[in-house]
Amino acid sequence: MHGRQWRLGVVMAIAALAACGGKQAPPAPPRPVLVVQPGGGPDLAFDAFAGEVRARNENPLSFRIGGNLARRLVDAGDRVRQGQLLAELDPGDQRLQAGAAQAQVAAAEAALLRARADLDRYKALADQQLVSRSTYDAQLAAYRAAEGQARAARAQAGVAGNQTGYTQLRAPRDGVIASRMAEAGQTVAAGQAIYILAGDAGREVQIALPEARIRDFQVGQPALVELWGRAGERLPARIREIAPAADPQVRTYAARVALEPAAAAAVDLGQSARVYVQQAGPAAALRIPLSALQRDEAGRASVWVVAPGTHALRRAPVTLGPFGADSVPVLSGVAASDWIVAAGGHLLREGQVVAPVDRDNRPVGAAPGAR
Repeated sequence: MHGRQWRLGVVMAIAALAACGGKQAPPAPPRPVLVVQPGGGPDLAFDAFAGEVRARNENPLSFRIGGNLARRLVDAGDRVRQGQLLAELDPGDQRLQAGAAQAQVAAAEAALLRARADLDRYKALADQQLVSRSTYDAQLAAYRAAEGQARAARAQAGVAGNQTGYTQLRAPRDGVIASRMAEAGQTVAAGQAIYILAGDAGREVQIALPEARIRDFQVGQPALVELWGRAGERLPARIREIAPAADPQVRTYAARVALEPAAAAAVDLGQSARVYVQQAGPAAALRIPLSALQRDEAGRASVWVVAPGTHALRRAPVTLGPFGADSVPVLSGVAASDWIVAAGGHLLREGQVVAPVDRDNRPVGAAPGAR
């Protein structure tokens, strides 16, 4: 009796185990993963530099001679025309020098006339053999000396006349007086700046480029200019000039960014501006966090990309640029619109369905199977 009961219990236990073995375990829910989209890219990779609007042609205007500044006819901010009189030195000394030079010319020409008459007389006597040939040659030399002195006197008179003209400072071109640097009554030296003239031919923004990245910039490279007083409006421009040597004090390279002619009329001299220059090479590539990088079976760099809709994982091999402190540029393999797993990739597998969330713990896209 006891043997039959024991056998019946064993059979029932085996049947129960068989019944339990036939049931399948419920599938595990999708694993939550943190996902991000690659940042940067050519449309967003810009370097920004602060600068100031300047004229393309900025000329310090000065007198070619020194003297006392008698009159100043324009002031900072005045618009001037080519040839307009801007300032004048006291011309008294120059007029006296010009008068003295003219007197020297008159004396030299009188001496030349006398030497010419003497030469003609000695030539007639020499033809009649009344004077020696050496005497005639001496008179010819005296005439040529007088002729040279007359030429020198006329040249000196021309210089003195020019010196008188140099007492007037005139505008070399159309433009605006950007600054005034001397006052009437002041004694100025030759070459000392009196005004700074900003010509009308073009407007530029002066910026400083960093020494460490100077090879990333070149003349002709496109740029955008945004005035601080008109935020959001960007004007087309190009790098026109880069200094060949760095400033010894701050170790930056001075550069000029020229505005397009249509945009130059929209800016004023001295305005503060920001210049945006698009980056090139790896700096302009998409960037991903270092924590998103994985290695496939062959040791190549890759990332996990979440398929839209199904949320299944796909391994995407990538080509990388130089590593940064917390990110790395991706030269190929992913697009800006892809969602990639930012962390924990070593726990995932190909084709696994996940529940992607962003850094704010918000679900990305619809859940798998959602209607």
